[in-house]
Amino acid sequence: MTNYFKSIDGIGDGGGDAGGGTHGPTLVTGGKAPTAIVIGTGFGGLAAAIRLSVKGYRVQMLEKLDAPGGRAYVHKQDGFTFDAGPTIITLPHLIEELFTLCGKRMQDHVDLRLMAPFYRIRFDDGTHFDYSNDDESMLDQIAALSPDDVQGFKDLMQASERCFQLGFQELGMIPFETLGDVVKAMPNLARMQAWRSIYSLVAQHIKHPKLRIVMSFHPLLIGGNPYSVTCVYALIHALERRWGVHSAMGGTGAIVRELVNLLQARNVPIRYNTPVTRIRVEAGRARGVELANGEFIPADIVVSNGDAAWTYRHLVDPQHRKHWTDKRIAKGKYSSGLFVWYFGTDRQYHDVPHHMMVLGPRYKGLLQDIFKNHALSKDFSLYLYRPTATDPSLAPPGCDSFYALSVVPNLSSGTDWAAVTEQYRDAIATALQESVLPNLKQHVVSSKVTTPQDFHDRLWSYKGAGFGLEPILTQSAWFRPHNRSEDVQGLFMVGASSQPGAGVPSVLMSAKMLQEVVPDVTSFA
Repeated sequence: MTNYFKSIDGIGDGGGDAGGGTHGPTLVTGGKAPTAIVIGTGFGGLAAAIRLSVKGYRVQMLEKLDAPGGRAYVHKQDGFTFDAGPTIITLPHLIEELFTLCGKRMQDHVDLRLMAPFYRIRFDDGTHFDYSNDDESMLDQIAALSPDDVQGFKDLMQASERCFQLGFQELGMIPFETLGDVVKAMPNLARMQAWRSIYSLVAQHIKHPKLRIVMSFHPLLIGGNPYSVTCVYALIHALERRWGVHSAMGGTGAIVRELVNLLQARNVPIRYNTPVTRIRVEAGRARGVELANGEFIPADIVVSNGDAAWTYRHLVDPQHRKHWTDKRIAKGKYSSGLFVWYFGTDRQYHDVPHHMMVLGPRYKGLLQDIFKNHALSKDFSLYLYRPTATDPSLAPPGCDSFYALSVVPNLSSGTDWAAVTEQYRDAIATALQESVLPNLKQHVVSSKVTTPQDFHDRLWSYKGAGFGLEPILTQSAWFRPHNRSEDVQGLFMVGASSQPGAGVPSVLMSAKMLQEVVPDVTSFA
């Protein structure tokens, strides 16, 4: 196991200069800088720790698992490397900012490759559509499938640009801490018709059912139902057209590793196998954290990169929660669960691209079962990830590394995953064997499965939901858990379940928002 996985005890000095110096920051009064504890080493936690360190805090990170990453954990098995969660990198400049803050160039440490196409969407009848930011290719495919939708696609992209300008550029970095922030945003929300779903926006411009799927599936990658999620998420089209879809050589875990290295250079320690079981609150303020072993670690501020609902429900005592009460948490509408089968094959499938959607026979009906009926269906659609299409080093020579992700109900479904996991995995294997991976079953040489129950038990995700509250309009912006806790002074939230939401870009933005809400170190003097 490499050095960056090792636990380091003690509070880090944080580094007093942008180059990651070894001397801890001091206040103008000559006293020691305030301390910050960051719970969790997902993308949000790592980015928060870097930014707090640069801001002048002495930072320590605590991680429940035995290695960094959280949902971006890396599984190594039988010579294969499996990214556990996020695999799609957009807005790479948000990662680059973290290296720049530390006086380094991202390009010297992380090798990002532009995907072409971004995704292949394979329909149940065997036809497919290659989605990219190549307008000529996109228009040719649309014209071949439905000539009447060519102009509609152009109009949809204009609507996406409008959402990008109004929703991302003008509202994306607002913490939405007050109702006044919401009032100020209302004109933009009205211009975007934010109360509409992304599917209804797509359907306004696109008539062919296959193209409607192609243009509306994106929210599924962050746990949302295209028929419910606000059409503001149409801005994803504009983001991808501008900056592309990238993958990291070495897998997403390579980015995690390099962010950890940045923290090590700044003397920010990370303790692994160290679950936090309580955030101690005194006189309405977070005073530190208690660990499973009974240890108490004091701190001036606490930042949770854990699931927000779990953090409030299980780490903060009820008497300190006037806003995020148990009742309020339970009433929320939560994102989907995820069933992920990681597998390695002793042969390569060169016809399968890096990112592929393998759709089943139903779209709306399947989504209804997942999000409304909370019922596990016999049919499914899959996101098939083959990173060895770009980086063969993630598997032994002549082999392929895969994961197949099925969006499923969260634990509200009552599914007994221990009882059905193998049956469900085999059904996925059969579907892939009959569609894009011929003779798959006889070539699988490594296998591992994650279910919503694992998200609950291992990642401490409320209801086993993959992304916290579902990103519908009434659970976005001010209505989503704030980056500065509404209940506890000195407690802050980052990650997919807090403002602004899920997806690697939003998670990194949640850490960036700490700059707006975390007090300056001089306020502790």
